[in-house]
Amino acid sequence: MVEVIPVQSKAELERFIRVPMRLMADEPNYIAPLMFERREALSPKTNPLFQHAEHQFFLARRDGRDVGRISAQIDHLAKFEPGVPTGLFGMIAAEDDPEVFAALFAAAEEWLRARDRKQVLGPFNLSIGEEVGLLIDGFDSPPMFMMPHDPRWTARRIEEQGYVKAKDVYAYINEDGFRFSDQVERRLARGLPAGVTVRHAEMKHLDREVRIVADIVNDAWSDNWGGLSLTEAETKHLGESLGLVLIPEWVWFYEIDGEPAAFIILLPDLNNAIRDLNGKLLPFGAIKMLWRLKMQPIRRGRVPLMGLKKKFARDRRGMLAPFVLVDQIRREGIKRGIKEGEYSWILEDNMAMRHILEGLNARIYKTYRVYGKDL
Repeated sequence: MVEVIPVQSKAELERFIRVPMRLMADEPNYIAPLMFERREALSPKTNPLFQHAEHQFFLARRDGRDVGRISAQIDHLAKFEPGVPTGLFGMIAAEDDPEVFAALFAAAEEWLRARDRKQVLGPFNLSIGEEVGLLIDGFDSPPMFMMPHDPRWTARRIEEQGYVKAKDVYAYINEDGFRFSDQVERRLARGLPAGVTVRHAEMKHLDREVRIVADIVNDAWSDNWGGLSLTEAETKHLGESLGLVLIPEWVWFYEIDGEPAAFIILLPDLNNAIRDLNGKLLPFGAIKMLWRLKMQPIRRGRVPLMGLKKKFARDRRGMLAPFVLVDQIRREGIKRGIKEGEYSWILEDNMAMRHILEGLNARIYKTYRVYGKDL
């Protein structure tokens, strides 16, 4: 018998976090997240997402062992199909057993039906602005920082529960030292158009810089699938989180006639520094991580956020912004030893962004799937 219980205590949350660590202990490309980061991300006390989202975590148990987990949540700010009350599932991780998956999804779907949801999408860990989709292609390389890595069997087990593809999202990789196409290189060589300036972030004005990022995100992505928007509390939380890992020369703003029009953020891939810590910073994990970050070159980076205000999307100067911004992080990244840059997440139907990335010689190297089901 598979028993599914709602997570209600700190001890149960600890077990919930550890489920994938056990499942993928022998997976060479899996990197366990830091436990303290997961605790904060999944706690209403520290993650402002829960100010506008309901949630419930579930654990599956059999013969006294934790054999799986899932979350059910409702993000009241998310925008998916108009007029269709949508719930989300996420955090899915379970042993390769159809009974376990069936029990987990039954619990999550029952919770969502009780709250009048007519459709469920996922996985989202836990929102459109965090980890999106299930890895279905690209198992042959480790994930970058704050990216998931799922067991190969999970997609099949989800589909057995009646779920079908709703949307694919891609991670693009730019290799060989960020080499661009000849056409892009020639255009960049002409210099900036009149009225355009670029600058990197100023840490002494971090609050201001984060507000600019939030303003552009809320404008640029408001009509996208899922409708990502940052509240004031989430903006503040973003600033506090980025302040720990931000390299000012890896955050660039593109201004048109003095107005912030676009931005890009490149984060160092910290996974290489935490790859063997098994999620723990104590007793010696923190020392190892800091030593590696200081003494070892950062070879990989990830662009988790990039945006252009809609009013400039069809402006000649605005259309140049993504290329100029990527060129800036390329130059600064190479100075610190960066060899590879990832751009994620990219919706499969965001053809404008995909064409830009292909012009930058980037290629799809990981595919993540969002599944859907009518309730």
